[in-house]
Parts: sequence; structure tokens; C-alpha cells
Amino acid sequence: MSGVRVSVRAGAGQSEAVAAALFAAGAEALQEIDGALTTNVATEELARALAAAAVATDSGAIVETADAPDVDWSTAWRAGIRAHTVGLLTVTPPWLAAPFLPERSIIIEPAMAFGTGDHATTRGVLLLMQDLIRPGDVVADLGAGSAVLSIAAAKLGATRVFAIENDADAIGNAEENVEANGAASVTVFEGDAGVLLPLLALEVPVRLVLANIVSSVIRQLLPVIEQSLAPGGKAIFSGMLVAERDQMMREFDGRGWMVISETSEGEWWSVALERGTGARSEDQLI
Repeated sequence: MSGVRVSVRAGAGQSEAVAAALFAAGAEALQEIDGALTTNVATEELARALAAAAVATDSGAIVETADAPDVDWSTAWRAGIRAHTVGLLTVTPPWLAAPFLPERSIIIEPAMAFGTGDHATTRGVLLLMQDLIRPGDVVADLGAGSAVLSIAAAKLGATRVFAIENDADAIGNAEENVEANGAASVTVFEGDAGVLLPLLALEVPVRLVLANIVSSVIRQLLPVIEQSLAPGGKAIFSGMLVAERDQMMREFDGRGWMVISETSEGEWWSVALERGTGARSEDQLI
């Protein structure tokens, strides 16, 4: 008995959205093989449904199908998951965690395609945050997903971490990961970051915001982030393309942000910034 292998090459910046669409259409797991999101399914009908979902999400996606052995893809995909060490921290699935120091390892159950350290945007934030977090910090992680960045913040010494995620399907995985890591300082919130962040900041000022999301959402959230940060607060933004750097820098400059450090990997750009002295958001100007 044979199944069908479906491979999708997404356009620039579309991999995350395409992966989400494939899961929603019935893919049990995804593996990145030679730059393509790949899965095995049992029937041609499901293969066609996945192809349609990919193209509906990204009209430029290239979909290929081929006969494949009928394997238990729900377990075979584990062979493609690796542990990723970034500076002092290692993101690892539970079955590879043994060699790493518990205080420097972030155990993530890979129930999602992203948030496991496999994506360059996650690694970019992990790298930049290690020079910014101080013991006792309050951190907000916007679009927390698997809570990998929130857990990293706790491991680096943050005493309160708000993991805010609006995707209900991600909340259970995030909470499981927080518990598995013993990250008691992390609280997972389901809802819109634009609404929740200012409310949480009323309780306790936030010193560092993490936002590994697309550039359009970063632009939307900038005024809210600026209002919610404590004096001298900082932010790390990722999920942006290197090709967007100049445009985003003009946005940041215009709002009084100054670059602390930045990094890129492949097509992805991540940046750490702080608010300039006396900088004020546009909606606060008279």
C-alpha cells in the first residue's frame, strides 16, 4: 500500500502561513526537505486538499506530489527534528534533551511547524535577547506561539513573562511547554496583543517586548508597545525580511527608536531597539 508525498515550495515570507494552511487542511506533521514543506498522506483526495490549501494561501507556491511508502508519518517526522544551540541556550525536543543543561535548555514539544528553533526568526530573537535580559525583568512576548521565547526569557532571569497569543490552537501547546520547563514566571494569555499588552502594563511596566511576527503587524503594534514599555524599555522584532530592513528602519527612526543590535540569517532580519530619550508615540503628540 502506498501513500502520497506532498511537497510545497512557498514564496518568500510565506512559509509560516502555508504551513498553518497545510495543518488546517489535514496534514499531521511537516518536515522541511530541500527547502520544501513536505508531508506524507494516505489518499490522493487529501493530497489534493493540501495542494489547494497551499495555493489558496500563497498563489506562487509550487506543489509537487509523488508516490510514497505508506509510513507512520506521525512518528517518522521526528527524525527531521534537531536540537538548536544559540549562544547560551539550546532549544530541543524532549527526546533529545538529555545531554543539555536543564537551566540552559528549552524543551519544546514540536506540535507546530514553527517555534522549535528550526526557523531563522526564532534563532534571531534568541540570539539578541541574551544581551538584553537582566535578572528581575518583566518581558512581554507578542505572538508567543509555542512559548519558546517566553521560556527563554525566564531561563535568562526574567521574573515575569507575559506570553500573549491570539491563536487558540497554540495555547495548549504553549502551556504544556511552560510546564515541561518549570517556567513558573511565564503566564500564557489568549487574546489580541494590542488589547492585552496595555492592560498588563498597567499592572507592571514591561521592560522588554519580544515580537516575532510579520512586519505589517509590527507596524500596527508599535504605538501600543511604546505606551506599554517602562522608561528605558527595549524591544526585539523579528519575522521581517532582509529586503524590508530599510523600510522598517525608516519607520523605527521616525518613531524615535534606536538600534542596539541586529542580525540576519538567510532572508530573515531581526533587530533589537530602544526608545530614544523623550521619544513619544504619534498618538501622544498634540
